[in-house]
Amino acid sequence: MYDTIPNHVLQKYCVPFSTMQTQKVHSTTKKQSRPERKISTYKPNIWKYDHLLTLTSEYSEEKYKVEVEKIKEELSCTYFSNSTISPVDLLELIDSIDKLGLSCYFEVETKEALGKIIMSVKTNSSSTEEDLYATALCFRLLREHGYHAPQDVLKDFFDGKGKLKVSDVKTLLELLEGSYLSMEGENLLDDTRLFITKKLKSLVSKSDYTFTNKEYLSNSLSCPFAWRVKWYAVRRHISAQELECNNANPMLLKLAKLNFNIIQATHQQDLKHVLRWWRNVSIVEDLSFTRDRIVESFFCAVGVSSEPQHGSMRIWLTKVIELVLIIDDVYDIYGSLAQVQQFTRAIETWDPNEVEGLPECMQICFRSLHDTIEEISVEIQQQKGGLSALPYLKQVWVNFCKALLLEATWYHKGHIPTLEEYLNNGWISSSGPLLSFHVIFGLTNTITKETLHLYEDCRETIYHTSVVIRLCNDQGTSAAELERGDVASSILCYMQQENVLEDVAREHIESIILDSWKKINYHFNTLSTSQQKLVKHVINEARMAHVMYQFGDGFGVQDGETRDQVLFNLVHPIT
Repeated sequence: MYDTIPNHVLQKYCVPFSTMQTQKVHSTTKKQSRPERKISTYKPNIWKYDHLLTLTSEYSEEKYKVEVEKIKEELSCTYFSNSTISPVDLLELIDSIDKLGLSCYFEVETKEALGKIIMSVKTNSSSTEEDLYATALCFRLLREHGYHAPQDVLKDFFDGKGKLKVSDVKTLLELLEGSYLSMEGENLLDDTRLFITKKLKSLVSKSDYTFTNKEYLSNSLSCPFAWRVKWYAVRRHISAQELECNNANPMLLKLAKLNFNIIQATHQQDLKHVLRWWRNVSIVEDLSFTRDRIVESFFCAVGVSSEPQHGSMRIWLTKVIELVLIIDDVYDIYGSLAQVQQFTRAIETWDPNEVEGLPECMQICFRSLHDTIEEISVEIQQQKGGLSALPYLKQVWVNFCKALLLEATWYHKGHIPTLEEYLNNGWISSSGPLLSFHVIFGLTNTITKETLHLYEDCRETIYHTSVVIRLCNDQGTSAAELERGDVASSILCYMQQENVLEDVAREHIESIILDSWKKINYHFNTLSTSQQKLVKHVINEARMAHVMYQFGDGFGVQDGETRDQVLFNLVHPIT
């Protein structure tokens, strides 16, 4: 995905796995059909916190922000005020602005331009190859920006026999990406996606395509743009634009690089904040069964909301994600059934006295969760005012822990649920609802009853986002979980339910993910513009699930894709 990372960089920021001590494993000599305590196969943390805490960036200086504003004004006058620019060029400009992470600078100009382009497309009935490409690009951009774009505009792409009459790869890719913005019942878009997927897969297999084309095609086929975290695609798109010297806009590229480095500098300050907090909490030393993944947790928080002004929310969310990992391991790996039942009662009562008698490490987990959520609630109150967030944050943690308890009960009883039974609980154990509440509270100006109503208005979006998180997680972690002897995942549930092989089950799970995204698209479009601006960050939770689990377990295994993305997006500026 990225250029090879030099060894000296890895040595500076990461600890080689080969030099690590084997992690302590908890076990029990008591013989049972279901062991009280499972084997932890997680490797220790790879990040050298001392080096990460020394990160500095010249791009935090004010002069770079001034330069950004200057370039932005020049671009706005040069392109958006140019009446001679063609609709196709204007569409491609808007697309580049989006993919380069510059949408916030040109919101007004983009809205006006799309309004003009809509009228242009409606009055253009030509079906030349160039016009079909423009229509495909326009359709995708309109849907991405929340405009009504009926699937019927794509009818010109099919001949009288229902087959695609397009052969240009650029147009096919636009159609494919647009098809992933579909909603339930849009059969034409479903047919389009199936046709194009088959055609592009055959192109990827041919030897006469260059490596760059193959990689671009493969990425679109494996994870469409609509399912990716936009911020984590920015740097790749900058690199791609630099390779296209003849087509690249030098001013736009300069602005994109400056913007990326400025925002990265803000992220680095936030990262150092959470690293200092993590060291002060100092609980992992006492919890050898769990994951020290504070860097990956921060990486996820940035993926949910990368905007510089949301630093507090990123810090709160990082703490919450790390706690989710720890508490999940308490239920999944360490605690006996009786112990996690008592732990759940303590969460329900929010009473530290309820964990007395539990192993010290479980008491540490509870106190860390209790104190951190109390602190986050106080900080939310101080920054935003209004209602106290604590009762609501406590309740979503109760719901999360009850869902984990049910999974632990299934495990200890040797019960493999049906897929429906599993998902009825799994969308909550995914942590999606829990994270969403923290996101909404973190991004709302003031905590009021309207904030709570927003959560209710977004319940369907949160549900389907959580299903995507759960199923992406299962796809990436099921092999390791089977090795540890964890509770059945969605894949195993479906395998047993339908008596099918794993590849068939995985294909079925992929179809549920696709259907869930259709529902997310639909419910998102039912919200008001102001609600959409906030809820898009909730949906980013689902996109982060694709990032973290597309290549395996991005939390469990650090020295792969996740490590590379952390270094390229959070550590190294663009030169």
